[in-house]
Amino acid sequence: HRRALPDLGARHVARGGRRVRALTRPVAPAPEPTPTLPGPIAARPPGLFRIALEGRQAPALFVGGWLGTIVGVALVLVGLLSGTGLAAGALLLVGFGLLSAGLVLLGGSQAIERRAADEPYAGPSPVLLFLAIVAVTLFVAGIVGTILELLGVTLDRPIGDLLSVALQAAVFLGVVRLMVVGTGAIGWSEMGLRAKPGSALGGLITGAAFALPVVFLTGIVAYALVQIVGETPPSPLPPTGTAAGLGLHLVAGAGIAPFAEEVVFRGAALTAWLRTVGPNQAIVRSAILFAVAHALGITGQSFGQAFGLAVVASIARLPVALALGWIYVRTGTIWSSIGLHAAFNAILIAVSESGLAAPTAMFWG
Repeated sequence: HRRALPDLGARHVARGGRRVRALTRPVAPAPEPTPTLPGPIAARPPGLFRIALEGRQAPALFVGGWLGTIVGVALVLVGLLSGTGLAAGALLLVGFGLLSAGLVLLGGSQAIERRAADEPYAGPSPVLLFLAIVAVTLFVAGIVGTILELLGVTLDRPIGDLLSVALQAAVFLGVVRLMVVGTGAIGWSEMGLRAKPGSALGGLITGAAFALPVVFLTGIVAYALVQIVGETPPSPLPPTGTAAGLGLHLVAGAGIAPFAEEVVFRGAALTAWLRTVGPNQAIVRSAILFAVAHALGITGQSFGQAFGLAVVASIARLPVALALGWIYVRTGTIWSSIGLHAAFNAILIAVSESGLAAPTAMFWG
């Protein structure tokens, strides 16, 4: 029995030593977790000013667009520097034609690239769309003017004013159909155009209800600008002093023009920016584009005078431009901005035809 005790103690000590060694044995560090790799990041589409063709979805459109744009601009500049005459007119006409084609092709290239990158707005830039509209308008106006001149036809005001506005509106809608709706970027229904008759009428009335306050605010801004700059821009449709002239100008300036312009500046441009920068920036950007558009074509006897007239003409239209964007976003239908635009223009055209000395009458949109 006494011999067994030392054996039991020895075995107990041995087991305890193994436990101590097990507890003090260094533990191998746990393997580091494998980092989770982020998912693939969608590549940004190559911009219009990146000359490389690698990675482009439509390199032919890109190259053709830039060639047409560059050659078109060059011919337009040469035509302008050539003075008047048949050769200068031909250079301008060909130049605006190539410029129109180039800008439209660039818009198509941009739409394809953005769609491939799965961007929220897969269409041409609103600024590019506007430049294309300007180029196509000048090209079509040059063709129509040449034809009328060859036929010896002279259109007197206000018939000529009405046809000019109608032609411009047709170009506006046609280019939007080609570059925006045709590419699937924004549909007519997404602009709010395909509304039920009752909804469209309600939108027109809602927009028209804001016309008088906007006219009042525009009058204050216009008066201040005219006093500061000392220049008053000419009216887009100068008064005729006749009832027939008033009627035709109302059809052109308060009917045709507001519809076409709202499709471009609110339906296409503002909607595009809504998908990329949010409502506030979209409203401001579309308002600036609208204001700048109404300053184009203003000339003067000197650069300083022309610049002053352009500044007055653009800034004075910012109140109505911001109001048009705000009501379009607020109501979600283009008919409300068309109603405000039409009523605003109708009031100012009537004031202009009445012969009242109101600076506001020069700034209908």
